[in-house]
Amino acid sequence: MALIRAVQWAALFHLLDECRNRYMVNSMSNVINLNQFRKQKARAQKRAKADENAVQHGRSKADKALDTARAEKSRQDHEAHKRDDE
Repeated sequence: MALIRAVQWAALFHLLDECRNRYMVNSMSNVINLNQFRKQKARAQKRAKADENAVQHGRSKADKALDTARAEKSRQDHEAHKRDDE
């Protein structure tokens, strides 16, 4: 009876060790080069800003031409409403 319990406990401890190794981080962590970490963080921020600017300012040539044409039309309409004596 005691031998069966000892085997059961050993199997349980073995399963616990497997789970601990699989899901838990070791007590010692990896060494991190803070200079490389800082540079990677800066690069990631620059990429995010560049993507944001591309969405905000990235327009096709046709869109820019259309805006220019609309602005010119608006300017001409405004000029057409002016009085001659001014």
